[in-house]
Amino acid sequence: MKQIIIAFLLVSLFSCKTEEKFIPRDFNTVEVEPILEDSLLSIRAIDILDDKGLAFAANNNSFGLYDPAKKTWNISKQEQDTLKFSFRSVAHTTTDFFMLTVANPALLYKTTSSGMVLVYKEEHENVFYDAMKFWNDNEGIAIGDSIDGCLSIIITRDGGITWTKLGCNQLPPAAEAEGAFAASNTNIAIIGDKAWVATTAGRIYYSEDKGETWEVTNTPIISKKDTEGIYSIDFYDELNGFAIGGDYTKPDGNKANKIKTEDGGKTWQLAADGQTPNYRSCVQYIPNRNGQELVAVGFKGIDYSNDGGNTWKTISNEGFFTIRFIDETTAYAAGSGRISKLTLK
Repeated sequence: MKQIIIAFLLVSLFSCKTEEKFIPRDFNTVEVEPILEDSLLSIRAIDILDDKGLAFAANNNSFGLYDPAKKTWNISKQEQDTLKFSFRSVAHTTTDFFMLTVANPALLYKTTSSGMVLVYKEEHENVFYDAMKFWNDNEGIAIGDSIDGCLSIIITRDGGITWTKLGCNQLPPAAEAEGAFAASNTNIAIIGDKAWVATTAGRIYYSEDKGETWEVTNTPIISKKDTEGIYSIDFYDELNGFAIGGDYTKPDGNKANKIKTEDGGKTWQLAADGQTPNYRSCVQYIPNRNGQELVAVGFKGIDYSNDGGNTWKTISNEGFFTIRFIDETTAYAAGSGRISKLTLK
């Protein structure tokens, strides 16, 4: 009997430890510290590097790298003949940084010991790439608007040295004029081998095998007009995801502009319908917060949720296009003419 009682007590103690309830935080404001100001730049693509440095690529052929320890920038312009172009997609591996132009011609650059080198070029009157991300150091993906009846998807399997475009026989048929919004470089979410791609048609393409096979799911988000649809998607784990958008021409609208999933994207439900946030161009889960805390940004403000996106509150009227978290309280955000470091308070 004594041994049974001891065993019962041990099980009880273990159960208490494993069943500790997650306690969400409650932020009411955000501190905004400018780290780059340039009125000539419109910055929609940023990436946190493995050393917590920050890279960006933008309009005016411009790209740059921030050293947070020294608080210094190294900003350059990419030359390609006499072309003037804008970058809306960036990504990185352990060793390399990539950036992709937004329109015709599509130009994808990779770092080398001698600087940025062109590794992929695509010319078509409708070519328009919107986002890029890597599964691992070898395999990555970039997505763009539909051409010839299917979404544009290019994939690398060799660390970004070569990129191959998927044929329409490998993808679900596109909806009419389906593409993606090049608003924040967050049209792609990746967890493990899986990928979710959000589109202007309010649909989500899903691959469970790093882009080998694809299926597509409709969602209830608003998507009847060309300016409506999903602008940003993020997943906390393989089950929990959130997407946001609306209509940037009607930035105060908040009907059917937010959706969430708890089953890995098989089904999507409207969230906070008719409530804050209004139109936003980027949503991100705060890391290490159990999938309960999210932040959304747009050119009219910053919003915060601590219940998985069911309810939100506006914590700042500062405008940004895109955001990436460094840790549980700090992030970099970029927008029109600036990049700032944000600290949740």
